[in-house]
Amino acid sequence: MLELVGKKIGMTHLFRDAGFVVPLTMVQLYDNCILEIVANENKDFDNLLLAFEKCENPKKLSKSFAGIFNKKSLPLFKKIHSSQISKGSTLKSGDSISVDSIIKIGDKISIRGVTIGKGFAGVMKRWNFRGLEASHGVSVSHRSHGSTGQRQDPGKTFRGKKMAGHMGVENVTIKNLEVVLIDKEKSLIAVKGAIPGHAGSDVILKIAKI
Repeated sequence: MLELVGKKIGMTHLFRDAGFVVPLTMVQLYDNCILEIVANENKDFDNLLLAFEKCENPKKLSKSFAGIFNKKSLPLFKKIHSSQISKGSTLKSGDSISVDSIIKIGDKISIRGVTIGKGFAGVMKRWNFRGLEASHGVSVSHRSHGSTGQRQDPGKTFRGKKMAGHMGVENVTIKNLEVVLIDKEKSLIAVKGAIPGHAGSDVILKIAKI
């Protein structure tokens, strides 16, 4: 299992020869550079530190953070991502991973991202509650969630009850997304379907075969 970091560009679509439309999400991979591989003797995988998003202005990095790359004679990056990699992999510290060397058209990958924040949402938007009637005696409670518990016994609202609250900004993984297009020059891939997050947000691509 190898994880790469990319940026969600947006959505588009593709017309097949048969005439049907395929929804696509465009993802641009950062310059992923392997910072360090730490051997893990007790597990069947090794720990991997991956640096991504090159930093053009060294003044924007702290001296301690920049020192991590200077010690290994690597270019400066803005962020570091920690993940795992299978034992016996041929990748080593300092390697730069290109989009076409790991991903091929037709591959199935998983993508993790942070969903778009919706703020404080009611139960009809957050949990798809039906709501009450618009008229016929219903007053003030048209979009209410109704009862939240039982009687004096147990005398409390159980944890996990579907109620109004903050919606979005959650880690969500979409599995088995098919890679439809690859642009090597622009480090772009197009996957079939939608992925979490807004345009410009970072996403994690999981490649199972590495």
